[in-house]
Amino acid sequence: MTVTDRFLDYVKFDTQSDELTNMTPSSPGQMVFAKYLKGVLEDMKLEDVSLDENGYLFATLPANTPGKFPVVGFIAHMDTSPDMSGKHVKPGIVNNYDGKAITLNAEKGITLNPEDFPELVDYLGQDLIVTDGTTLLGADDKAGIAEIISAIAYLQEHPEIKHGKIRIGFNPDEEIGLGAHKFDVEKFGCDFAYTMDGGAIGELEYENFNAASAKVTIKGRNVHPGYAKHKMINSIRVANSFITMLPRWETPEHTEGYEGFYHLVGIEGSVEQTVLSYIIRDHDRDRFERRKREIEHLCRKTNMEYPGCCTVEIKDQYYNMREKIEPLMHIIETAEKAMRMAGVEPKVQPIRGGTDGAQLSFKGLPCPNIFAGGENFHGRYEFVSIQSMEKATEVIVNIVRLIAE
Repeated sequence: MTVTDRFLDYVKFDTQSDELTNMTPSSPGQMVFAKYLKGVLEDMKLEDVSLDENGYLFATLPANTPGKFPVVGFIAHMDTSPDMSGKHVKPGIVNNYDGKAITLNAEKGITLNPEDFPELVDYLGQDLIVTDGTTLLGADDKAGIAEIISAIAYLQEHPEIKHGKIRIGFNPDEEIGLGAHKFDVEKFGCDFAYTMDGGAIGELEYENFNAASAKVTIKGRNVHPGYAKHKMINSIRVANSFITMLPRWETPEHTEGYEGFYHLVGIEGSVEQTVLSYIIRDHDRDRFERRKREIEHLCRKTNMEYPGCCTVEIKDQYYNMREKIEPLMHIIETAEKAMRMAGVEPKVQPIRGGTDGAQLSFKGLPCPNIFAGGENFHGRYEFVSIQSMEKATEVIVNIVRLIAE
């Protein structure tokens, strides 16, 4: 099977995660897919194939050459985003892309247009796998799974390529931030690993946001509006004042690169009570801490005008893995060399988000992120280049070859 065959097979599984179930895995489809993959790995005669009750699937390709080499792991997640349905995915293949708009769904008038998605011009002449416009595709991260399994199969078919022990791991619930929570790093038993969960070809990431959530609760006082003067406190209006006190340019739609932000992701309100849900992001740890303190400061400021009405609950979610990767920069240099061997120019850049690798790095498994090849994740305009998936597979093979050398 080719990496394309595997990918088209895997996207048939509905593995959308669900942050409301408080279960691991958070949706039954993920375990169905995990059991299927377990069978695939067993059919490949891999060793130590294990699937636990939480949906974490591990396996080993043993070393084929004597010597003491680092144990390297390759990791991908099985779930797809809750942002859009991943059920009944009907992928299509656009061969030799010509640079024009791609009709995804003629009946619904849905097109993938380079005017809206200028990155399409980077794929002239390539073969693209696209959606039918009614679901996401699932390249995030079933492309990564297909690439890892294809690379392992290639190594089995080419025993002349010497390598040490290789571990592979597929986990649930990355899209809801829980992929690493029950990942048994000790059982996985690697010196370092790579998540195959990046975007466009060449991406190599070992920096990510420091991340926190903030829940701001504003309690009001509801009184009949005809008799409310000097009595009513409308929590919605107080919440609006709180929102406008945060810097308007420090939001996702006005930031890029290393710039952090405050992101209002939800409002639930009435006169009596309004709850604001924020996420806080910054690559720099000091600025991240200042952002959290600013939210707390604005809460105190609100309480000066409306005593006792505002409370805030802030929870750290994950941290920038750079501080864990920098002492081991050889794993980045190995990935860069592996890409160049495949004819791919590395694009080292910060992740404006988080990956399982960030949390795993803080659990003792240094774990940078490598491209899987997809674009426009989490929606109907998602696509992946077949050539990018092939190159990602080649990069994995090159990494294990370099480690053995």
